[in-house]
Amino acid sequence: MVLKKLPIGIENFEEIRTENFYYIDKTGLIKELLHNWGKVNLFTRPRRFGKSLNMSMLKYFFEYGSDSSLFAGLEIVQEEKLCEEYMGKFPVISISLKGVSGSTFEAARSMFCSVIGREALRFQFLLSSDELTLVEKQLYAQLIKVEQESFSMAEADLVNSLLTLSELLRKHFGQKVIILIDEYDVPLDKAKQYGYYDSMVNLVRSIFSQALKSNDNLFFAVLTGCLRISKESIFTGLNNPKIFSITDVQFDEYFGFTNREVEALLTYYDCEESFETIKDWYDGYQFGMVDVYCPWDVMNYVDALRVNPQAAPRDYWSNTSSNDMVRRFIQKAKTTTTKREIEQLIAGETIHKEIHQELTYRDVDSTIDNLWSVLYMTGYLTQEGEPDGDIFCLKIPNLEIRKIFTKQIYTWFQETAQADGSTLDAFCEAFRRGDAAGIEKQFNEYLWNTISIRDTFVKAKKEKFYHGILLGLLSYKESWAVSSNRESGEGYSDIVIEIGEERLGIIIELKYAEDGKLEQGCSRALEQIEMQRYEEVLLNDGMQKVLKYGIACCKKRCKVVKQ
Repeated sequence: MVLKKLPIGIENFEEIRTENFYYIDKTGLIKELLHNWGKVNLFTRPRRFGKSLNMSMLKYFFEYGSDSSLFAGLEIVQEEKLCEEYMGKFPVISISLKGVSGSTFEAARSMFCSVIGREALRFQFLLSSDELTLVEKQLYAQLIKVEQESFSMAEADLVNSLLTLSELLRKHFGQKVIILIDEYDVPLDKAKQYGYYDSMVNLVRSIFSQALKSNDNLFFAVLTGCLRISKESIFTGLNNPKIFSITDVQFDEYFGFTNREVEALLTYYDCEESFETIKDWYDGYQFGMVDVYCPWDVMNYVDALRVNPQAAPRDYWSNTSSNDMVRRFIQKAKTTTTKREIEQLIAGETIHKEIHQELTYRDVDSTIDNLWSVLYMTGYLTQEGEPDGDIFCLKIPNLEIRKIFTKQIYTWFQETAQADGSTLDAFCEAFRRGDAAGIEKQFNEYLWNTISIRDTFVKAKKEKFYHGILLGLLSYKESWAVSSNRESGEGYSDIVIEIGEERLGIIIELKYAEDGKLEQGCSRALEQIEMQRYEEVLLNDGMQKVLKYGIACCKKRCKVVKQ
């Protein structure tokens, strides 16, 4: 049997259904959307949870001329009366604002014009429609001129563009229009980053107000995004849009994969033995009352397993974003309290925070409290159980997101340490001089000020955190040859340093003192150096003197002993 292909990076419903791709059925969304009626519906979910594919699915279901065979065998076709009444019965305007990301307002505005112009080009039959007047055809010609001649719409034409297009389509078809706007908040995010936020807010508000408020041509609209932007800034005047965030029970199973769906996927591709690994790495999100996996990660990892059944799980999410939000959050974690809360999360524990679900991008960085909220809404944190009003029990959902946090913590620590070059240089020089007391004093200071990564969350050696911190600090000395886990004697030493001009070698072995007995930990480290004959590799490389350090750590304390 030829297995279906995995639709990695494919967000077009028609392509998935016609080109033999595996599809996890989310068409129940259509029924729920129609039964839980809202004129304007906003779904907020983290990136890579299937928003764009669902929007494509809605388009192919409702749009005139749709191919009913695309839905053969799917859940929605069981609703025969609903399909008869709604399938292929509407003109649909479908745009994605994902690409509206210019570094200036003029560039972003031009991209906005292009997005709408390209969508308008799909309806060129309007130019010869018997239902439209000459003036109305000229209005349509203005909409597509932007794509034909690199022409920028006048302000009034752009503001009214979706309203105008919906009016023309309704008149041609004699049927109200469905409007789909995917990634509605991307232009606002980019505008905040590049400094033209107010101008973009005014533009988006004006376009949405015309298209979604009191538009007699509108049957209903669906929007998607990551954040639930404050109604006062974007949805001013709209008649109570229905907002379905990650806290709502309605539609909770239609974005992301459920346990049952992942099990079926793994069975199909004969990867059932990897279920627990996938669960540890990519599950853990709670939307409403449903536990879900990130679809992007699951699909990518299953694809890797098909080629190599022994493939290790990876952080696939980072490849789709800079994870700038986590970096900014860690940089703003100035207080000891916030640092300790991050340590709790890294260790697999929970914390309680007030979550503000309605924010403007202007407010995101204003307080650390708002960043907690954004981390939750964008998928870097998830809830456990039901909230108590606005107080949520938060946790890191899985190993992938934990890895993103730890990577950003290491980066932040190195940047912070290197900002004080004189202190860092003195710390490194203490190793060269054999000053164990000086090393111990400064390393304790570094440990106290950093965010500790305790490996209670995974089955890994606790030495790894301290190893990474120390390795990064010692790498500051560019003239030193610093090696990690180098094969030495009869084993692999933690850190080996060669200072060539002095023919000086340094061996460092780290131990985590689980019981807090730091002296004994140092002794075990030094004994290992001797028993495994780690110094041989340095002597063979021509080093004439070798310094040996045993370092034991426990939480934010360390002990250093030189042999």
